[in-house]
Amino acid sequence: MDSGLQMADGGLASKSIRELQALMESGACTSRDIVEAVAAQIEAVDGDIHAYLEVNKEAALMDADAADARRAAGEKGPLLGIPVAIKDLLNVKGQSCRCASKILEGFTSPYDATSVAKLREAGAIPFGRVNMDEFAMGASTEHSAFGVTRNPWNLDHVSGGSSGGSAAAVAAHTAIVSLGSDTGGSVRQPASFCGCVGLKPSYGRVSRFGLTAFASSLDQVGVLSKSVADAADTLSVIAGHDPRDTTSDPAAVPDYAAALGEDLRGMKIGVAEEFFGEGVDPEVAASVRAAIDQCVSLGAEVVPVSFPHLKYAVSIYYILAPAEASANLSRFDGIRYGNRVEAEDPVSLMCKTRDAHFGDEVKRRILLGTYVLSSGYYDAYYVKALKARALIKQDFDRVFEQCDVLMSPVAPTTAYKVGAGAQDPMALYLGDICTIPSNLSGGCGLSVPCGLSEAGLPIGLQILGPAFAEERILRAGHAYEKARGAFEMGQ
Repeated sequence: MDSGLQMADGGLASKSIRELQALMESGACTSRDIVEAVAAQIEAVDGDIHAYLEVNKEAALMDADAADARRAAGEKGPLLGIPVAIKDLLNVKGQSCRCASKILEGFTSPYDATSVAKLREAGAIPFGRVNMDEFAMGASTEHSAFGVTRNPWNLDHVSGGSSGGSAAAVAAHTAIVSLGSDTGGSVRQPASFCGCVGLKPSYGRVSRFGLTAFASSLDQVGVLSKSVADAADTLSVIAGHDPRDTTSDPAAVPDYAAALGEDLRGMKIGVAEEFFGEGVDPEVAASVRAAIDQCVSLGAEVVPVSFPHLKYAVSIYYILAPAEASANLSRFDGIRYGNRVEAEDPVSLMCKTRDAHFGDEVKRRILLGTYVLSSGYYDAYYVKALKARALIKQDFDRVFEQCDVLMSPVAPTTAYKVGAGAQDPMALYLGDICTIPSNLSGGCGLSVPCGLSEAGLPIGLQILGPAFAEERILRAGHAYEKARGAFEMGQ
């Protein structure tokens, strides 16, 4: 751990949402104090980490003063006065939204994403743009057009991705909480790598309006936080139906905080050996199994389950996601959207623009997606992958008839060194084996820190639930977190 990553403000930036709310209620600090503390921590350590692409301090201070005025008038709320870092593919009115891509450099968003609008309504403060893999395509932030985000636990290692900037900011106390997105594990995997909590809600639980699309049937706005309670409080604000998103579910938002006080007596935990198979580091497997044992000591029961089609999940994902990406990114051609490279005719303009402004990983996925959707291959690949996806969903439906939640590793390994995966994209794709299935099924998932490797890098416990069962996974994660105790750098 780099000794330069010290708290610059005396500790406000390191506190949880609930701790800060108590301090503001007592008059011990203000929202302005919190924003100043976070900005000071960014100034102190983000030069080494590079979690932030943009910091909007002056606008945040104005919002903080407004939040303090709302509190003085008697208003309360779980996120009132709390700054929230925003992944660079969620639109915030008046701020850049580049998706970590050169093709959108210079673009300023004219509107708020629904999740951001809900934050504002609750008195939270959208604060800063955090780094990501370009258009959310990657697992390390090494595919950002603006440089890699490093892991605060060890600067030689990646922070994960695509929401690596969100996770690193929370872990380094340069953010209290952050919004990210999860298409195949892009909230849970960086949370595991950086030792923070990552929550992927069920598909349709949080509106995708204003989230720049990668794969529309898989994308979901998620939360990265310092604790399970913080994740629950943030979800309670951003969840809910949105008529501007046709996939948004109309069901009422439950009281997620109410589930946190329950113990694990009577809870059935499914454990599938397929999630502990070849490629899972023994240290990771041992740490996750120890966490499951601790849950058993809290009153839970382990139920062996099986996922016969899990081995196909990565193949399914890397047909469907690139196919959807090739359609979603077709608009960025230098004519309809995005920066352009001038040329003698429209076709040449589009080709030169996309070649100059898209990174290698984005190009790779567009090409793959276009191929599987092309005449002669559509039925052989895309349609077959859709059918196989239904089998994955059936596996989850059957498993959740036997248990309440499923527990597994988040990722097969801890964070790898920067540059280690550059020459082998397939190895990186296989690193999503534990997280992708939940996206394919539409269920919810949570990553909670459960240990450290011998090298001192965090390991995450994944808790999966069926669609709209966030209370279950939050209950399990919170009970385990309390039993586990503090999880901080240097401990």
